[in-house]
Amino acid sequence: MAYADRNTSGSRVVSIVIVSIIVALFAWGFVNGLTFKYIKKVTEKLNTFDVVEPPPPPPDKPPPPPPEQPQLQTPPVVSPPPIVRVTAPPPPVVSVAVPPPALVITPRAAAPAPVPVAAPPAPRVSQAAGLKGNPAEYFDADSYPSDALAAEASGRVIATLTVGTDGRVTDCVIVTSSGNASLDRTTCAISKRRIRFSPAKDESGNPITSTYRLPVRWTLPQ
Repeated sequence: MAYADRNTSGSRVVSIVIVSIIVALFAWGFVNGLTFKYIKKVTEKLNTFDVVEPPPPPPDKPPPPPPEQPQLQTPPVVSPPPIVRVTAPPPPVVSVAVPPPALVITPRAAAPAPVPVAAPPAPRVSQAAGLKGNPAEYFDADSYPSDALAAEASGRVIATLTVGTDGRVTDCVIVTSSGNASLDRTTCAISKRRIRFSPAKDESGNPITSTYRLPVRWTLPQ
């Protein structure tokens, strides 16, 4: 048993030494192999590395052309027109015709104007015209003109009546107006239509034409 243990221990030591040597060799080879491989790989990488140059920058754009300046056209030099000397024509000779002497016309003496024949003198009134009846009856309320009533017009009228040889009124002239034309017209109209006179007479007793002054007062009816 003791021999067997000694053999087993010796074999174990040898095995350990061999294994250690093998591990050391393996480690050395591994390290050296890796280093060589690494160096070779780095060298290959360095040999096959291509440097790519960057693309050239794009060419600069040409600057825009300057704006066209308007060309100022120099106006053509125009020479002034030549001075034309105009000779004024001589003034025309105006002949003035001398008028013939004026004819002096001597008017004939006018014939003497006829001497007016004096009218025979009016016959002297021996008897004045006499009013027949009461004039107040002719200028009553029924005779008041409607437009004067509407205007509430009133007043006094004085009329000069011409009385013919037959005693009728042939003419009427308003001497004093009432201020209302309708009252004035109605006074003359009633005088000619209604009033009658005894005609005036001359010294021989013959009827003659005469005048009569008639006052009329128009008062609004109550």
